[in-house]
Amino acid sequence: MNSMLERLSKEFRVTDITERHPGLTTLTADKDVAETLLRELRDREGYTHLNFMTAIDYIERGVFTLVYMLHNYATKSTLSVHVNIDRVNAEMTSIHTLWAQAWTYQRELRELWGINFPGSPRVEEDFCLEGWEEIPPMRREFDTVEYCERTFTSREGRGTVNPREHMAEIIFPNRGGDK
Repeated sequence: MNSMLERLSKEFRVTDITERHPGLTTLTADKDVAETLLRELRDREGYTHLNFMTAIDYIERGVFTLVYMLHNYATKSTLSVHVNIDRVNAEMTSIHTLWAQAWTYQRELRELWGINFPGSPRVEEDFCLEGWEEIPPMRREFDTVEYCERTFTSREGRGTVNPREHMAEIIFPNRGGDK
């Protein structure tokens, strides 16, 4: 693993290599080499399984961090490849040609974070938020409370009961026990 990471550092300018625990290592790559690095990890290093893709919104820094979780079955190791992209022009190369299931993750990222993946199949179609007209809801500037107050009617909340009393009085009234 160490020799692979050293080589990747030199060839792909990989940085921030951190072993989180045995079998899980994170690293950061530049946007311009990310697709080539992912292909290298799949074809040459045996990381053949894309576990998932997600994004982290670092609004303070003006970036999204795309996270690609890759798994190597032979070595039982997982790599978390982090790629920072600009929040304003949130766009990344599609990897659906590397892993077929990536287009599903990319549709989700486009809809929920507003990150575009040009050329990815069906990326412009609604995924789970049919007819959504608001700002993408996973962006940190999305105001959940304001949206809920504007969209949903108010109703009385549920009362709180002591679980011990509820069990004794309602569920098991004839059992006895301490009071």
